[in-house]
Amino acid sequence: MKNRVSTIGLSKRKSFRTGLVLLIFFSFVFALPAQPSKEQPPANEKNAEYKIPPEDAAKPNPVKPTPDSLAKGKKLYGYDCAMCHGKDGDGKGDMAADMKDMPDFTRGDTLKHRTDGELFYITRNGKGENMPPEGDRAKDEDIWNMVNYVRSLARK
Repeated sequence: MKNRVSTIGLSKRKSFRTGLVLLIFFSFVFALPAQPSKEQPPANEKNAEYKIPPEDAAKPNPVKPTPDSLAKGKKLYGYDCAMCHGKDGDGKGDMAADMKDMPDFTRGDTLKHRTDGELFYITRNGKGENMPPEGDRAKDEDIWNMVNYVRSLARK
């Protein structure tokens, strides 16, 4: 009789453990889709669309493209952007050798359909896995200066 009682107790403990494991497993399975999604675009998918909120795209550049603004933008571009986008903005930076679709800012038509607000948004928030965000490392004015500088790279 004692063996039967201990066998029943063991069976109940195994059932309890199995139930607990299943509960934890299903908690994770159902909790993952409920996680808030990051507002990063899909990384380098051919047909992936990068969405910029319309209110951000419509933001006007409050910094005039003065020689001082361009000099500041050039300095920051050299620190943060040139390694991929190229020293002259031609898209041939050292880090971009394996990247496809690197924009050539020296071509006048490259940024023709982009607003300053869009360029600001992309710089601040990044774009996919290959372009990290500037985030809070730079002040808004610094990013607007970089927007002015990048626009100035287009050969007229």
